[in-house]
Amino acid sequence: MSTRIVEMYIFDIFVAIKKIKQTIKGFNDGKELLYSYKDWDSVIREFEIIGESTKHLLKHNLIDKNYRKIVDFRNLITHSYFGIDEQKVFEIAKYDLNDFEKVIMTLINNMEPDLKNELINAYIEDNKYLDFIVNEIKNLK
Repeated sequence: MSTRIVEMYIFDIFVAIKKIKQTIKGFNDGKELLYSYKDWDSVIREFEIIGESTKHLLKHNLIDKNYRKIVDFRNLITHSYFGIDEQKVFEIAKYDLNDFEKVIMTLINNMEPDLKNELINAYIEDNKYLDFIVNEIKNLK
């Protein structure tokens, strides 16, 4: 297992939020999302990434402890996959992510500039096959 700097988790969350928002654009509710299994699985996976990364931000006291609910949500969807409320997942994706995205943007904007640029370049390279992600990351400059 490689050692990661905590700032990478911030960027992981940023990318995961952008992927979720892009994925749910074409859906009106949770049931539609659930019935599109590739999109559903993608959204669930990105929520797992957000939850796992949030755990690291909490561990380093970079965000308020109230965000523990994100880690709890990750645990719920990871371990209770047959009992997931698809409408709740959809609503969190559509409405609740915006507030957390603002927190993540604040963390990115407060990063040491050289580290921020290094991570921007690394995440552009890692996501070069996803134009919409590359554009979002470039906007962080």
